Amino acid sequence: MLVKPKKFLGQHFLTDLGVASRIADTVDVRPELPVLEVGPGMGVLTQFLVAKQRELRVVELDDESVTYLRHTYPALEDNIIADDFLKMHLENTFQGRPFLLTGNYPYNISSQIFFKVLDNREFVPCVTGMIQKEVAERICARPGTKAYGILSVLISLWYDAEYLFTVEPHVFNPPPKVRSAVVRLTRNSRQSLPCSEDLLRRLVKTTFNQRRKTLRNNIRPLLAELGIDLSRLEAALTDASALLTLRPEQLTLTQFIDMACLLQQMSETN
Repeated sequence: MLVKPKKFLGQHFLTDLGVASRIADTVDVRPELPVLEVGPGMGVLTQFLVAKQRELRVVELDDESVTYLRHTYPALEDNIIADDFLKMHLENTFQGRPFLLTGNYPYNISSQIFFKVLDNREFVPCVTGMIQKEVAERICARPGTKAYGILSVLISLWYDAEYLFTVEPHVFNPPPKVRSAVVRLTRNSRQSLPCSEDLLRRLVKTTFNQRRKTLRNNIRPLLAELGIDLSRLEAALTDASALLTLRPEQLTLTQFIDMACLLQQMSETN
């Protein structure tokens, strides 16, 4: 039996075995971890993961694909999770043990997958897999570059990101309209933040929502929420004249953290 790719699920089935093997090999960096594959589809990547004789589970939302996987990989029967990855409780996946996440991720939810990982970072010390090239470039971007944005900042808080290789559209069925790329995220040494993580996320998202504006202009909605006057912020910032004239893509991770700490302190003393 064959599974028909479903557009509404963002399915583009990889057909090149060489590329699938290269993606599977990215999990070798952490051989001690069990592996969870997201969106196995017809199992082109799964077959290479199975061959590694690692503890492996796969999660698939598409009923047709689940039926195919159960028929094709009977040894995986008890490790095929028919569910939506975005709704899973990841702490239960391997009985509370950390695991490595991999997959040819559905394009329409790839960013959501990484935000899910951030929320469950204590269980996911390593992530590999294939996504749109544009998203991969955003994840791995550095300050001062056009691709630098929300994903770049928030992922760099907790992970070191690597752009591994590019994958062309013709190796998929159906071919996507964009190029793809394989990335790897490795948990860094940061264990905590000196400020509220929620406030830091709000700061990053607020400023990048109007990325063409300077910090002085795009931070106003957040200041209003926190009850902080812009003039008070300017007085509190020793380098306000320089910092507030920057656009968000010019700020380093450290500057975002320092700003969030200052906003938190100011909001608590209102």
